[in-house]
Amino acid sequence: VQLQASGGGLVQAGGSLRLSCAASGRTSSRNYAMGWFRQAPGKERGFVAAISRSGGMIYYADSVKGRFTISRDNAKNTVYLHMNSLKPEDTAVYYCAATDKVVVSTMQYEYDYWGQGTLVTVSS
Repeated sequence: VQLQASGGGLVQAGGSLRLSCAASGRTSSRNYAMGWFRQAPGKERGFVAAISRSGGMIYYADSVKGRFTISRDNAKNTVYLHMNSLKPEDTAVYYCAATDKVVVSTMQYEYDYWGQGTLVTVSS
């Protein structure tokens, strides 16, 4: 499966953005658990949010709980990350990832497929 992330940009603190991750390939995205990860400048890439194949199981990093929402539309082969109340510390390159090895995962090593990343910059 190929993943294409989009929706990043420059936003002021307190603002909102919606990231999209479009999946393409021979199999439907409904066969994959999906996750969002991010890498801030000078830091390692870390977990943000994950959603199971059906959407019934969702996990968030503590730093984004209550502000970010992950969702998926399997008919459109797309996963979304709705980001509200953005903070300067949310500035990072955001990556979407897919795995068919597990029902859902917060661990990067369990994801086999990665998008190219989209940059989110939050100004203070």
